[in-house]
Amino acid sequence: MFNAKKNRFVAATVAAVVLASSAPASFAATASGTLAISASVVAACTVVGSAIAFGAYTQSVVNQSGTITVLCTNGTAYNVGLDAGTGTGATVSNRKMSAAGGGTLNYALYRDAARTNNWGSTIGTDTATGTGSGLTQTLTVYGQIAAAQTPLAGAYSDTVTVTLTY
Repeated sequence: MFNAKKNRFVAATVAAVVLASSAPASFAATASGTLAISASVVAACTVVGSAIAFGAYTQSVVNQSGTITVLCTNGTAYNVGLDAGTGTGATVSNRKMSAAGGGTLNYALYRDAARTNNWGSTIGTDTATGTGSGLTQTLTVYGQIAAAQTPLAGAYSDTVTVTLTY
C-alpha cells in the first residue's frame, strides 16, 4: 500500500511540474517606443459656374442671377474673377452678347444684389474673395441688361470664363 501511495504522490508531483513548466510566463517589466505618424494636406480648389438666362429683352431693364460654386481646402484663401467674355469689343465693365445675325446686346455682371460693384478679373479691385471651409461655397453673380438698347431680333449668347486664384 505504501508503494501505491508513493507512486500516486510521484505521479502527482510529476504532473504538477509538467503543468507548471507549460504555463505561460507572466511579464513584470515593460518597454516603450514611438510610432511616427505624418500626413500633408495640399491646398486645392475647384470652381463651377451656372448659366444666367435673361429671357426675353423688350428694351426694359432685365435683372437675373446665377451662381458660382467654389470648393477649396479648409483655410485656403481664394479670389474669383470673371473675364470680359467672348463678345467682340467686350470689356469687364461692358460685356456683349452676340447673335448669329451680327447683333450685340450689352449686359453687366455684379458682385452685389444692388448691382453697383462690377465683377471683373483684377485681383484686389473687382474680384470676389473668400476662404475655403472644405465644403462647397456658393457665390451669387448678379446680371443686368440695361434698358433702351435696340438690338436686332435673334438669340444672343456669350461665354464668360471664371478664374479661381488661390
